Amino acid sequence: MTRPRPKIVTLTDAAAERLKAIIARSGTPVAGLRLGVKKGGCAGLEYTMEYAAEAGANDEVIEDKGVRILIDPSAILFLLGTEMDYRTDKLSSRFVFNNPNQIGACGCGESVDIRPAQE
Repeated sequence: MTRPRPKIVTLTDAAAERLKAIIARSGTPVAGLRLGVKKGGCAGLEYTMEYAAEAGANDEVIEDKGVRILIDPSAILFLLGTEMDYRTDKLSSRFVFNNPNQIGACGCGESVDIRPAQE
């Protein structure tokens, strides 16, 4: 018997609706949203998001709530189990990553400290 494969990223309803709206207004054909992490900021890593014209040969492809997400293989262990949300308050609106692998963040919220998931 094989164990179920853990979800890398899931979307809340609010995140899915916002992403659908953004992709619909892109003005160019979009194969999905490319999600990843890169070195940067005072805490060490930053989440990245960009339009993807096509999936890369090694991308992990996730479909959730009608949104296609493409994840670079090097980011998988950093994102494993992450829930992506979209929040709006009186002064801002933003995507929020609820990541069980995150162990810290900088004071301004622009970068995070993430440890790779342990199997």
